[in-house]
Amino acid sequence: MLKSLEMATRAEKALAEHERLLNREMTLWSAGKARIAGLDEAGAGPWAGPVTAGCVVLDRNRLSALVGVNDSKKLTHEKRVAFAALIKENALAWAVAKASPKEIDEINIRQASLLAMRRALEGVQKKLASVDHLLIDARKLEKINIPQEGIIRGDSESLSIASASILAKVWRDDEMIEAAQTYPEYGFEKHKGYGTKQHQLALAEYGVTPLHRRSFAPIRVQLEREAELHP
Repeated sequence: MLKSLEMATRAEKALAEHERLLNREMTLWSAGKARIAGLDEAGAGPWAGPVTAGCVVLDRNRLSALVGVNDSKKLTHEKRVAFAALIKENALAWAVAKASPKEIDEINIRQASLLAMRRALEGVQKKLASVDHLLIDARKLEKINIPQEGIIRGDSESLSIASASILAKVWRDDEMIEAAQTYPEYGFEKHKGYGTKQHQLALAEYGVTPLHRRSFAPIRVQLEREAELHP
């Protein structure tokens, strides 16, 4: 009996959080904006790998399947993977895009994140005739002729943005796991390119790879060391 009550309480809390995350979308839908695109990026901080962005337009008739979706950082890897599949299955449209390490070095990480978002939005626009409004995590896109809102901690405030954050995170994790097959000594499948102790030790021993962001300070330092050793 106690277990049943606990399960019921958890379900009620999940539904209440689901409804809270839909507040902005509900307001916009009521105003006649049917196609609302949520945008978020993943991987701005790592020393290696791309920065990725997700774009999701929810289907207001298939929202119940997404109860439990939240900021990707609040979910386990297993839950993110499961929800990513549900989002793809139940969204009106979705897309994931990236900016490469080379692009990050050329235009800086902030601009590369915005570039990945633009590409993800373009991916959705190819699938839909129009997008009526953008909800973006803490950013705004320039030269976009679509009404938009940059929302601080948007992945904790909007279901559309949270869904985009999950797709971006899962896609990037998968790419880094695949990269580990090419560079097994770096442990990319574990740290996903972040500056962990394992990553630092691998850099010191094996050097910089094409996946590394050469404009990031720890990588620049490593390159300087390599240049001193092999002038």
